[in-house]
Amino acid sequence: MLLQQTFLPSIGVWLLTDLPLGTAEKAQTAPAAVADRTIALVTGGSRGIGAAIVRQLAASGMEVIFTYETARTRAHELAALLSESGGAVQAWQCDLASRRAGTALVERALAELGRVDVLVNNAGIVRDGLFVRMTDQDWDAVIAVDLTAAMETCRAVLRGMLRVRAGRIINVASISGVVGNPGQVNYSAAKAGVIGLTKALAREVGGRGITVNAVAPGFIDSDMTRGLPEKVVDGLVRQIPLGRFGTVDEVAAAVDFLASRAASYINGQVIHVDGGLAT
Repeated sequence: MLLQQTFLPSIGVWLLTDLPLGTAEKAQTAPAAVADRTIALVTGGSRGIGAAIVRQLAASGMEVIFTYETARTRAHELAALLSESGGAVQAWQCDLASRRAGTALVERALAELGRVDVLVNNAGIVRDGLFVRMTDQDWDAVIAVDLTAAMETCRAVLRGMLRVRAGRIINVASISGVVGNPGQVNYSAAKAGVIGLTKALAREVGGRGITVNAVAPGFIDSDMTRGLPEKVVDGLVRQIPLGRFGTVDEVAAAVDFLASRAASYINGQVIHVDGGLAT
C-alpha cells in the first residue's frame, strides 16, 4: 500500500497516512513509497554524467528537476525532449558557486513541488594545475561548487526527509577523491570531502529511514575526457583492469539503483564505477 503525505500547516509537519499496521518499517525503505511519483532533484544535469542521470531517473518514472549554470538552450532542449517522451522534467538555472544557492534551490523545489524524495549532487567543476601554482581562486571555486554546494543541498533537503522518515541522497564523488590525482589537489580534496560528508551523514540520519551514498566514477567517456591526447588516453586505459573508459550511462545506472527500493539497505557506501581502477 502506498503512503500519502498530508501537510498540517497549523503545526508545520507532514503526516503519513494509509500505512498498514505492523509495517511501519516500510515507511523507511524508499521514497517511492511516499507518493505516486518520486520527485528527484539533480544538480548539474545539462550534460555528461548529469544528463545521463536525468534521463535514467526520468525513464524510471521519477519527476526530475535538474539544474544548469549557463547551458540554457541545451538544458531546456533535454527537458523538452524527455517531457515529450512522457516524462516530467524541468530545467532550472542555478549558479551553485554562490553561497546559499544550494539552500535556495531546495527551498524553491519544496515551495513548488511540496517535497524532494531523491537528491543527487552531481554538479562539479575543475580548475586543474600543479599545486604550487594553484591560486586561491582556483581552490575556492572548486571547493564552493564541488563540496560546499553539496553540503547546502543536503542540509536543506533533510528537513523534509526527516519529517517523513524517508529519502535518498546520492552524492557524485570521484575516484580522485579516493586515490588522489596529480594536478587535481583542489578537486581531489573536494571529492574526498564529499565522501566524508556522505559517510558521516549516513550514520547521522540512517535511523530516520534516509540513506546517503556516493558514486565515485573513474575515467568516463564524456566531453570532459574526449579532448585528451590519444597517448594520454592509451596510458590511462592501461591502468584500468577492464581496459576501457566507462560510459555516462553506467554511472547513471548506479545512481538510479541507489535511488530505488532495491537499495533500501545500502547506506554510507561509495560505489566505484571505475572499471577496477582503484582496486
